[in-house]
This record gives sequence, structure tokens and C-alpha cells, in this order.
Amino acid sequence: MRRWIKVSVAAAVVLGIGGYVAEPYAQDWMLAGSACGGALPRDVVDRLTPDDAHLESEDSGQTGALGSYGCDLTMKGDEVNDSRLISMEAYTRRDDQDREFFRAFPEEGFSAQSAVPEGLPGFIDRLGVIQLLIPCPDLPKDAAGRRSKLLVRTWMGRDTLYGVPGAAYQAVVALANSASDRLGCGAEPLKAPKGNAVPPALGDEPEGVPLTRAKGTGCEWVTRAGLPESGDWHVEAGMNDSAPTGQCDLSSESADNGNDKGMYFVAWYGDWSNRLVFEDSNGEFLSTTATARCDGEAANFALSASDDIPGVGKVAKQRMFKQFAQDQVDRRGCSRLRFRF
Repeated sequence: MRRWIKVSVAAAVVLGIGGYVAEPYAQDWMLAGSACGGALPRDVVDRLTPDDAHLESEDSGQTGALGSYGCDLTMKGDEVNDSRLISMEAYTRRDDQDREFFRAFPEEGFSAQSAVPEGLPGFIDRLGVIQLLIPCPDLPKDAAGRRSKLLVRTWMGRDTLYGVPGAAYQAVVALANSASDRLGCGAEPLKAPKGNAVPPALGDEPEGVPLTRAKGTGCEWVTRAGLPESGDWHVEAGMNDSAPTGQCDLSSESADNGNDKGMYFVAWYGDWSNRLVFEDSNGEFLSTTATARCDGEAANFALSASDDIPGVGKVAKQRMFKQFAQDQVDRRGCSRLRFRF
């Protein structure tokens, strides 16, 4: 509440002189309350706004026929600095959702991603956009008989204080719930994660942790994978049991040359993932893949791995990939798991 004490005084002045809005704190207060149809809590906007910044404008638009809605809130800035505080886009049409997924996962699909806290059905893409995919019980099924969903994409400006504990996810949840109401989705309202969760900073490399710390995560299966004890293994657990994608990245520092050796296990859920090209970074076809049916749609799994991992040959990689895919299928109640080796 570092700004709103000043705002309460400024707002009184504004009202007292017939609508004068030049006072910057009063304008902050009004814009924070009206942005995105009033969906954003004022205290959350306050925590996201830098101390020396002021809000400049808010904008929103909805196209009911196309099932889309968007809004943004900007700060005063210049041509050099990013003036965006927070922006959101929401889509109920499959074509729009597929387009955004393919932007996040071009070509082979092994793009960087991070997990959001459990309880939120989404992920953070390679550009730092928080994407939530929410079932819509009040919207009809599509022509293929698939139930409707709502994709909500939220991102923040470079100068936004999204590292303030809890604030970013509170904003994301508030915007998602508002979009669901506006577009007739009828989803059960999401709840902001408890505690002080903070999204990773854009460009930050995820940090691996020892395998023992994978317990209780979506990558817990790695603790039973039978990896060689001499490998100094670490895992980056990027799995969320309700997200449309996720990954478990294993890395080992080779004792002979100090180079990192890795195995990257990835899952994509939804018919959109059938169009991914399963190639590795060298353009070679990935033979270690699997498919399944999850919640009435396709699911695809793949492994990309270094060739010369000490103590982990082809058979061991295939065995671990089976563990990964089977674990995902069991967690989500999927069926018809098929492997391609």
C-alpha cells in the first residue's frame, strides 16, 4: 500500500476541484480501478508498479463473435523504455489457441518453458508469457466433439515488478477469471497460489536441483529412474499435472571433460501437438516418441538426449522414457499409450 495513502488524499483533491486529473497519484488510483473492467485488485497493481512510475492508460476490447477478449494497462514511458505494465489476451476458438501454441513451440517443440504453481492449468513459455488453458463447461463442444476451452495469455513489461512475491500470479488469476466471465466460459474460478510464488525472470536459465528434491514434483519419477550414482545428476522439474505441456530435464556433469550431458523429456497435451515435427536440434528425426489419448484428445511425448552420457546407453534411455510417459499417463488417467523406438 505504498502509493494508495497518497492517492486517497489526491483523490479527495481531484473531486474537490471538479474532476481535475493532473495529479499523478489520483490518475494511478483511477486507472488501477478501471483497467481490464476493474478485474485487477488495486493493491496488486500498486505492488507491480515501480516506485518512480505512474500509470498512463488502460485499454480493452472484446469480439464476442470470435470469442476473444484483451486488455492492457500501461505506464508513462518513452520510446526506449517498455511502457507496458500488464497485458492479457483470451481466446475460446481452437484456431486462435493452436496459433499461440505453435508460436510458443515452433518446429520440433523443444522450446524453453517453465512450470506455474500446481493448481494453475498452464505454463510459462519461452517469451515469458504465462499461459493458462481452462475448460469451459458453458460453451458448446467444437465440430470434432472436443470440449471448449479458454486460453488466457498474460505478460508483463520489462520494468514491471513481477518479482514481488505473489503479485504476478494474483494478477494473472484475476484476469483469467474475468475473461472466463466475459466470454461465457463458465469455468470454476481459479485461486491464486498460496505463498509467495514468483514467475522466473525472462531470460533466466532454470536451475537444476539434486534428484532428491524432485520428490513431490511432477518429475518425481526420476528418483526411481536408476541413474548412475557417479553422474552428479540434477533435474529441472517443469511439470504441472493440469498444464497443456511440461518437461523434466536431467543433466549430468561428465567427469572426463566437464561438459554437461542432458536428457530432455517433454509432454504436450491436445490435438495441436500432433503437428509438431519431432526433430532434435541437429535436424535429425527423434525416434524416441510416444502417443496417448488424454481427456479425449491426443497427447505426445518425446525425448531428446546427448549421445555420450556416461553409464546411460540407448536401452537405458528407452527404459527411462517409458517410465516418464507411463508416469504422465497414470497421473492424468490417459489411455492407449504407444511407443516408437
